[in-house]
Amino acid sequence: MKVLVIGLGGVTNGGKTTLAEKLKKMLPNCDIISQDDFFKPESEVETDEQGFKLYDVLDALYMDEMVTRIRNWIKSPASADVVIEEPQSACDNLKNVYILIVEGFLLYNYEPLNELWNRRYFLTLPYEECKRRRSTRIYQPADTPGYFDGHVWPMYLKYKNELEENASVQVAYLDGTKSQEELLSYLYSDIIQELNKLRE
Repeated sequence: MKVLVIGLGGVTNGGKTTLAEKLKKMLPNCDIISQDDFFKPESEVETDEQGFKLYDVLDALYMDEMVTRIRNWIKSPASADVVIEEPQSACDNLKNVYILIVEGFLLYNYEPLNELWNRRYFLTLPYEECKRRRSTRIYQPADTPGYFDGHVWPMYLKYKNELEENASVQVAYLDGTKSQEELLSYLYSDIIQELNKLRE
């Protein structure tokens, strides 16, 4: 039995969750873990001097729990409620391979996670497009006025810069303004290549 762990990270509203869900339907024995499931309750999230809740930082998440969940899945993927879909023909010879897609906005800046990835993808968006998409989403708690510019975007840039400066972390950057179909097609064929390498 072989396991492939894929990180699908990057900018808020970049399309990570949608892409992960679509890939799950296309790939054999595929499961998803979402970083959003590991947010601390609002009462435990720090507030800065401007009154912004600091959700877009590692301290707002139970990262150790997330690492544990991923490690447990790697140890025993067959017991992880994986839905065995009828995969596309390219996957017919991959029945004994299990794929985990981990999607989230802060995946590659936490060292204990970095030893787990087989492949890392990072979705990017320009400022205006990201702000436009973010404004159409409803969050709990809701974004306060100025939150995107005062916290969300600066934290995205900070962590993206950290990532780009870390030469030891190999990341494939994806343009989030491309169509879902184009991104999906690229990701699917790239993951199939990784699966084929695993089998060799």
